[in-house]
Amino acid sequence: MKTKMLFTLAAVAAVSLSACNTVNGAGKDIKSAGSAVSDVSGENKKH
Repeated sequence: MKTKMLFTLAAVAAVSLSACNTVNGAGKDIKSAGSAVSDVSGENKKH
């Protein structure tokens, strides 16, 4: 039982650490998409 719990904890830690890079990349993609939508909608027009 102890070995199974230790393995599960190690797996969760590994996934959590790798998710940081994934979320960071997803955030950049979403920001880029939001900027593109803003540009198309004319929000960033210079008056």
